[in-house]
Amino acid sequence: MRRCLSKLTPRQMGFTNSNSFLVGSKNITTTSNAAQVDQTKPSSVSDMLVDSFGRFHTYLRISLTERCNLRCQYCMPSEGVELTPKPQLLSQSEIVRLAGLFVSSGVNKIRLTGGEPTVRKDIEEICMQLSSLKGLKNLAITTNGITLARKLPKLKECGLDSINISLDTLVPAKFEFLTRRKGHERVMQSIDFAIALGYNPVKVNCVVMRGLNDDEICDFVELTRDKPINVRFIEFMPFDGNVWNVKKLVSYAEMMDKVVKRFPSIKRVQDHPTETAKNFTIDGHCGSVSFITSMTEHFCSGCNRLRLLADGNFKVCLFGPSEVSLRDPIRSGADDETLREIIGAAVKRKKAAHAGMLDIAKTANRPMIHIGG
Repeated sequence: MRRCLSKLTPRQMGFTNSNSFLVGSKNITTTSNAAQVDQTKPSSVSDMLVDSFGRFHTYLRISLTERCNLRCQYCMPSEGVELTPKPQLLSQSEIVRLAGLFVSSGVNKIRLTGGEPTVRKDIEEICMQLSSLKGLKNLAITTNGITLARKLPKLKECGLDSINISLDTLVPAKFEFLTRRKGHERVMQSIDFAIALGYNPVKVNCVVMRGLNDDEICDFVELTRDKPINVRFIEFMPFDGNVWNVKKLVSYAEMMDKVVKRFPSIKRVQDHPTETAKNFTIDGHCGSVSFITSMTEHFCSGCNRLRLLADGNFKVCLFGPSEVSLRDPIRSGADDETLREIIGAAVKRKKAAHAGMLDIAKTANRPMIHIGG
């Protein structure tokens, strides 16, 4: 009899109302783009984090570096990128100060991104200081997993709560083609090591691109059978230099159709209104499957995310070109109240939704490695 390593709990998966649609002969539930978001502002959230549409921004993504030890095709242009000089990047003390300001205003989740966040030498100290912030409930990281296994025990000790590992193929030769580097085996080891250390679920992010890895979708789903892995299929998104083309996009509906045919017991899980992913379970699987549908079914109505880039620029929408510097005011001696006013004004300018995918592709934005994964 097959033994599951772990089970996901309802709390880990989240809840909200859902609708349904038909894929092949299978009825699949899905959350509407216009999902109703609770408009009752929590007492812990300050007006600084509330936009003009009543969305409460309690999730901050912090890019620690623009450097990376991979060269993924959807993230970095083939010719590379010009990196911001180190003196112009946020220092450890500046990151902690800004994070503390956000948390004291109501942010309860921080995700560390890059580039590749683990290449930053002081990441353990940053994690320790962030995890000690009063009011922070979850400290997460998105990593390519290349050096994670070596650093993870210390990172866990420093308060790292959850992990997303980017992996776009299960074929070593294809991994080298997609990332322009070797390292597939080390990523797989990092996934298993994170599970062994008790992370549940370990989230695996897979950007699906037609003609490159769309033939591996069901192989990725198989990873969830015996291990507490949440595979997250991500629609290919346009950023400067990644040669995005709508023909490369594999839509949520198309991905789901492949999965339903192979795994007919797949069931939708009710999601929290601020959830970016559409989450599913499969009978007999320890893990779960999710779809991030930024291009074909956006989730802007429930967006609660803000971004602090490695150079100190503040971004309220991943696909919006608008940015405002927080580094410059800090280095000019701005006090916390001034910083709150700058942040609050930027949040209030956030639009109801990002543009459609074809318009996004035509809009100047930074490469993903500059923005942070």
